[in-house]
Order: sequence, then C-alpha cells, then structure tokens
Amino acid sequence: MAYTLGSTADGQTRVGPQHCVTRVELSVTATSLLDRDVASKSDPFCVMFHDVDGNWVELGRTETAVNNLNPVFGKKFQVDYHFEEIQKLRFAMFDEDKCATQLYEHDFLGEFICNLGVIVSNKKLHRPLILANGKPAGKGSITITAQELSDNRIITLTLSGRKLDKKDFFGKSDPYLEFHKQGEDGKWMLVHRTEVIKNTLDPSWKSFTVPLISLCNGDVHRNIKFQTTVAKMSEAQNGVEVEFDCINPKKQKKKKNYKNSGFIIVKSCKITRDYTFLDYILGGCQLMFTVGIDFTASNGNPREPSSLHYINPLGSNEYLAAILAVGQIIQDYDTDKMFPALGFGAQLPPDWKVSHEFAINFNPTNPFCSGVEGIAQAYSACLPHIRFYGPTNFSPIINHVARFAAQALQQEKAAQYFTLLIITDGVISDMDETRDAIVQASKLPMSIIIIGVGNADFAAMEFLDGDASVLRSSTGEEAVRDIVQFVPFRDFRNAPKETLAKSVLAELPQQVTQYFKQRNVPPANPAPE
Repeated sequence: MAYTLGSTADGQTRVGPQHCVTRVELSVTATSLLDRDVASKSDPFCVMFHDVDGNWVELGRTETAVNNLNPVFGKKFQVDYHFEEIQKLRFAMFDEDKCATQLYEHDFLGEFICNLGVIVSNKKLHRPLILANGKPAGKGSITITAQELSDNRIITLTLSGRKLDKKDFFGKSDPYLEFHKQGEDGKWMLVHRTEVIKNTLDPSWKSFTVPLISLCNGDVHRNIKFQTTVAKMSEAQNGVEVEFDCINPKKQKKKKNYKNSGFIIVKSCKITRDYTFLDYILGGCQLMFTVGIDFTASNGNPREPSSLHYINPLGSNEYLAAILAVGQIIQDYDTDKMFPALGFGAQLPPDWKVSHEFAINFNPTNPFCSGVEGIAQAYSACLPHIRFYGPTNFSPIINHVARFAAQALQQEKAAQYFTLLIITDGVISDMDETRDAIVQASKLPMSIIIIGVGNADFAAMEFLDGDASVLRSSTGEEAVRDIVQFVPFRDFRNAPKETLAKSVLAELPQQVTQYFKQRNVPPANPAPE
C-alpha cells in the first residue's frame, strides 16, 4: 500500500474489488468409529461429496488418521456458501486399505448427509453416522464445524498534515491524500482518496473507513511507500498519535539537506469487523419463518381444476410449490423447525365468520407446523373445511408477525430475525393499512416476502416492494429500510424451483445484516478476531 499527497482532487473515493462469494471452511472430527481391522484399529479418512443433479461428486478428502477410532482431521474442506440455494453434502468415512485403487474398495465406516445451511446455522453440528442399510454405524458419530473464511475487517483512519509544502503561487496548498496498494504485478492501485482541504498547510481530514482487504489485502504487515504498515499505524490508539515524514521524491533527489515536505499524522487507527450475514448465522441468529396464505374467493373453488388452490394429480399447485421452494431453504436456519402457518380471507367453521388471521391447523394457541412438510400437510388438510371469501387483507398477518418481532426489538445481540412469506393471487383490499404495517415493521427485525400466484395484475405488489422508491405510510412516514421482496410465480413456472428460491431470497441476507448493523447489534456468539 502507498499514499500520495496532492494539492487538488475530485473528491471521489475508489475502492478496489471486494469478495462476492462467501467461502466456508468445514472441519471434521469423529468418535467411536467402527473397527474394521483385525490386528489394529481402523485407519479412517473422510470424503466430502456434493449433490450435482442427483449425483454425488467428490469435493475432497482428509488425510488418513492411522490406527485411530476418534480422529481429528487436520485437512479442512472449503466450499462456496450460497444462502439462497439448497447445497446438499455427504460426509463418508472409510477405513483405508493400502491395496485399494478405488474408493469403494476401502471399508465403509458410515456417512452423514445434510444441507450446508444446517451446518452453518448450527456452527458446530454433531450427528450419528449411518451405514448404507440405514442402520447406525455402531456408536460412531461425526462433528462438523463451520467457519467463514472471508476477511471482513474494516479499518477506520483519522489523519492530519503539518507544515506541508506550499504548492500554490497565490495561496497555500489544497492538500488531499491518496492511498494505493501494490498488486501482484508490482503496480499501484488507488484504494482511497480523501477530501480536499482548501488553502492550508496543516489539514485535518475527515475520518474514513475502508475494508482492510482493499487497503492492504488483509496483510497488516505489508509495506507502504513511506515505510510503514497498517500494523505501525495501528499504534495510533488511546490518544497516542503516530507521525510520518511526508517525502517528495523529486526534492529528495535534488536537495542534499532535504528532510521532508512536512508530516502526516495518524491521529487514530482502529480495525474492527464489518459483520456479514454469515457472521450472524454462525453466531446463532435464528431465522423465524411464518407463512401467510390467501384463501379469498378470487382464487376459485379448490375442487375445480381452474382454481389456484386445486391440487393436481401430481399433488401440487402454485401455492404448494412456493411454500416448498422457499421453506426448504429457510427451515435450515431454525433449529426446532416449528413454523406458524396462517391463512386469511376465509370463512371458518362453525359460525362461518371471515378471518384474516387464522391458524391453518385450526389450533389458534399452537399454530406451529413441523417443518415445511408439516405446513404443506396442514394446508392440504384445511382446504375442504373452509369457505373462500374475502376481502384480501394483508395487514392482520403482518401485524401478527410484527408483534413477535417487536419482542426481539431490545435484543442486545442478534438472536432472532423474522421472515413472513405471503402467497397471494393479487389485489390488496387494505392497501393503506398494509403500507402502515410495513413501515412500522421496517423498524423491527423482520422481512416480508410476497409471491404472487396466477395471472392477476400485481402492480400493487410492485409498489410495496421498495426497490423503485421508498415506501411511505398513509400519513407519509418513510420506511427506514426496504423489507419487502415481491416475485410473480408466473415468471418461474417453467423454471426449476431452485431458480424461484434464488430470486425470492436474494435480498434477505442484506436485509438481515442491514437491520442489525444499523442498530450496532453484534452476533450473539461472534467468531474470535
């Protein structure tokens, strides 16, 4: 890294490229493995596979732990983590046979299959090993620990200058600082430029923050042109300043007695972590998932094939497809996998009054369903017992989830974040109330995903999704952040369900981190620096 001193500037900041893929490292240990050797104990090694279109493809394998039934493998697995995808992994243990040339020739000791999301949400996952016949592999077990590899540290610098050279003929200089880092090719790349301070030789620049990976590739000992490092600048803490000579190379060459062209003073230097979505998940934050289903009459009679709620011979419809596409991913981030499922716009037995906030399992005191499959079962079971009616009111179920999110408002550490999935066929009847509910919910640890089914006009849904403009309440209050993501199901009818999930969940990680960072809420159990 280098800095240069100039006397004019355009005031713009240019930051080098950032990581766009989150890399996760998985560490594996095992205990009480089966003993397949006669004269000694097993010599285990672990192979990790990932699912590619239904086929297991090897990603890597550990070293062999000789004569050891409780191995702690030193070699780690690395994999790219994508929140919006189901990433199925298989960990298989084998007893090494030195004569074997194919993997299947080694003795099989058991395996464990799960999604990467489950490992990440648990941070440390301990599970029994299973044999090919589905039975336990004795008392054998596996422990998988996840750690994010991305360097998300940030550095905040406060700098000033003293007795700088005068560059202007009619006045003093207009100084600014530029920071550069050296690439692998030896060339220098601009990382940051401070603002210009007009007509002074003793400037004090505003504090600024840049990613450490941008400033010095994360290496605090990397040299910079004026013979210092981030480590050296980091000595400027607790009121202690660090001073460096400002050197003009041209003057230095011309003048024998040249000392400097003034001084650059680091008044403070602080390195902290810029917490990522994965930091919060690995730190123990649970994504609390709730489903809201539209049972209004505009959906059509569920017994007729033309109805959006009609379950076809394959056992599905657009409502079920949406529930499964989103739920199968989000359920990995809730340890108990118990999810409230609510309906709105239907008449309920026995008095057939309209409800806009009812448990689809007909248990108002316990609306929870076991996993996404439990939601699907409760949905199918309730259809014959309700009457589709109206109107289409969103605000009751938004406020329902918001009440629970409000209870987590005072959390000092990031423990819970609520996600409401609303599946609907179109026009909203309570637009003003819905806008008001969303604006208030934007202050809470909460996001709303809306999936529009059928071929209706979804202009109102696009309006609620604050991508184009800031959403305002009926009284003009602005949402403090965009928490709504709308996706029309019809755009994905002929696409794999994974494509729908990617689109629907694309904004959720950013919304989670934005909420906690705006309130300076750290992860519940942050990884060590």
